[in-house]
Order: sequence, then C-alpha cells, then structure tokens
Amino acid sequence: MKKLLSLIAFAFVMMLSVQTISAQSLSEDETRPEVVAKTQVAELTTQLGLSGDQSRTLYRAFVTKEVNYRKLVNGKDINNSQVAADKKKTDDVFMKAMKTTLNEKQYAKWLSSLEQ
Repeated sequence: MKKLLSLIAFAFVMMLSVQTISAQSLSEDETRPEVVAKTQVAELTTQLGLSGDQSRTLYRAFVTKEVNYRKLVNGKDINNSQVAADKKKTDDVFMKAMKTTLNEKQYAKWLSSLEQ
C-alpha cells in the first residue's frame, strides 16, 4: 500500500512538471508584428549596412507600422475615406522614421529597392 501511494505521488509530480515545461515553451508565430519587423530589419541591415542604433529604431518603426496596419487597414475597404486616411497617416509616419533614421545614401538605396 505504501509503495502504491508513493508511486501515485511520483506520477502526480511528474505530470505537474511536464505541464510546466510545456507551458514555458513559446511558439513564435511568423505573422506576429515583432517577427515580421525582425525579418525586415535583418534584411535591411544586410542591404544597407545599418548600425545597431539604426536597427533598433527601424525595428520599432516596423512594429508600429505592422500594428497600425493590422488595426486600421488590413481586412477593411481601402476605398473607405477613413481607412485610406489611416493608411496614409501610418505610411507618412513610417516614411518619416525611415528618413530620419537612415543617412542620405542609405535612404536613396532603400527607396530604389522599393521601386523594383
């Protein structure tokens, strides 16, 4: 009887520890704004040779753009004047952040890559 109770207690403790281990593992969804921004900044860092400060600033700008697009633009009618205004405002804020963060040469190279 004593062995049976200790076996049940051991199984219970093992079951609880397995649940906490699985709860701590986070899956990184590829569509989250942070993941999208991280990918885009990594590409720009290799293309434009960004410094650490520039990368951090652009990361924040990309996250803000993604969040605002998801909240205000995606899945809505772009012909609606309010949605179009929100899109233009988000794009303007993003372009301003890019222009202030990148130097002239980097900004010109980035703009040319957008046109292609």
